[in-house]
Amino acid sequence: MSRIDDLKGLDLAVYSATWCPDCRRLEAWLTGHGVAHQKVDIEAVPGAAEKLEAETGKRAIPFVLVNGRRWVRGYHKELPQRLDGDLLMEELVAAGK
Repeated sequence: MSRIDDLKGLDLAVYSATWCPDCRRLEAWLTGHGVAHQKVDIEAVPGAAEKLEAETGKRAIPFVLVNGRRWVRGYHKELPQRLDGDLLMEELVAAGK
């Protein structure tokens, strides 16, 4: 079983915006690995930006809402490449438990 299989069955809602480079990077990674997710454009979906800020205390994107309960940051600002797929998978799986 591949690590990507660990993400199957999780409801992933990616809060993002079209102008955001980290959002595009996350979207490309998820799509490239065949990870099912829904996009929530914070500029197009009424209340989405407010929900994100109210529940995370952050204005940064992308964030992933896992199973409607737990938020995971969709970028790794401390890393030069801004996204580590293995680390992201660990964080998403942990949030889904």
